[in-house]
Amino acid sequence: MGRYIIRRIIISLLTLFFLITIMFVLVRMLPGDPFTSSKMTPELRVNMERYYGFDKPIIIQYFQYIKNLFKGDFGYSFNYTNWTVTDIIKQGFPYSLNIGIRAVAFSSFFGIVLGITASLNRGRIIDKVCILIAIVGASVPNFVVASLLQYVFGVKYKILPVAGLDTFRHTILPTFALGFYGLAYQTRLMRSSMLEVVNKDYIKTAKAKGLKRSEIIVKHQIRNAILPIVTVIGPTIAAAITGTFVIESIFAIPGIGKYYVLGVQTLDYTLILGLSIFYGFFLVSANFIVDLVYGYVDPRIKLYDK
Repeated sequence: MGRYIIRRIIISLLTLFFLITIMFVLVRMLPGDPFTSSKMTPELRVNMERYYGFDKPIIIQYFQYIKNLFKGDFGYSFNYTNWTVTDIIKQGFPYSLNIGIRAVAFSSFFGIVLGITASLNRGRIIDKVCILIAIVGASVPNFVVASLLQYVFGVKYKILPVAGLDTFRHTILPTFALGFYGLAYQTRLMRSSMLEVVNKDYIKTAKAKGLKRSEIIVKHQIRNAILPIVTVIGPTIAAAITGTFVIESIFAIPGIGKYYVLGVQTLDYTLILGLSIFYGFFLVSANFIVDLVYGYVDPRIKLYDK
């Protein structure tokens, strides 16, 4: 297991390195100029380029940026005066994290429950209902779901608030809208996994031993069928937390998404690059943790140590 962990660490670090390098180049290739403004005089432009290091060759800028990253310095934003990218992350990320974690918990719990329920009632009405939910969740974009939820529960029936993130009631609609796709995906995955393991030899052996049906389902069928769910938890968490841009806009959540969108619109190079690297680090870290958890859940991973 030790060698496996070391390999995963090396792969994660290499992934981050390539991500940083590619994003640095892509950001510099964006069309337009962040210093283009009607109020920008030639003297001011020269001073701005010198201040942000744009007067140096791009290779020098790259190595300087890498050096600053090792210090935890993402640089200063072009648009937010005296604000570093780190300040912006501290300001907005807690809101994105809050709604993202709620969406992951919602989608994982109900996705697993619906998947198990559908597989145990294959061909019945409840199975078809679960499949229908999965199809709708996978087909309808989250911004459409969010708009429909706002209209039905916020405008028409006035049951829940449609904006902000002040109380638990404010989190219900954005949590459902953000987690609906994950719920659909995990429902399909859990259902197919449950149906796949039902004909395995160890299930037949358990039946031959005379174990109760509930015991077979819980200890053998679910325990083995849930392994594929574990592998997608990492990407699901990262996607939910970093994919809240549209949901944050619709529900007026002061998360990090609005800063990213504004950074792209105004060509705020340091903000775009810093947030992209932060999101990449979050995704790589989530996958790394899931790999370790999967190594303990599935004993076959230990074969890689040989």
